[in-house]
Amino acid sequence: MNGSAVYGIMAVIIGLVIWRRTRAMVRPIQGSGIKILLPIIYILPVFSLFSQYQLQVKIWEFAVASLIGILLSVPLMLTTNYEIRQDGHIYAQKNKSFFIALIAVVAIRIVLRQVIPGMDPASLSMLFFTVAFSYILPWRIVSFVKFKKIKQSQAI
Repeated sequence: MNGSAVYGIMAVIIGLVIWRRTRAMVRPIQGSGIKILLPIIYILPVFSLFSQYQLQVKIWEFAVASLIGILLSVPLMLTTNYEIRQDGHIYAQKNKSFFIALIAVVAIRIVLRQVIPGMDPASLSMLFFTVAFSYILPWRIVSFVKFKKIKQSQAI
């Protein structure tokens, strides 16, 4: 896949995330909030796609990719909050810094893609998927915990 296609796909994904997040700010979160965790489940099957390739990735490279992902999740965790509005429902808090954090995460990933020396495309894709999974997992878990705390305070 050439570079412009990758950037095009990334732009579409960013657009969808921003659209979804903007929608979430005007619609209440229904039920137990389990939908917050669904992106984790959706991306798990992607790991199986990499099994068909002869990946040449070392354990320490996975560890570094995971650490980078965890570090990238911190601004997303800090900027994701929930609130109870006048109608008594729970909403994602409006926060412009979330969008800045999301764009910064994507920019860092683009820079890292340019900086990493010649690695086969499948291995590089696996590492970047590991980065993505490593920031989505803690971000969504922390978001779910924050939602549950708001939900509990609502019940009291």
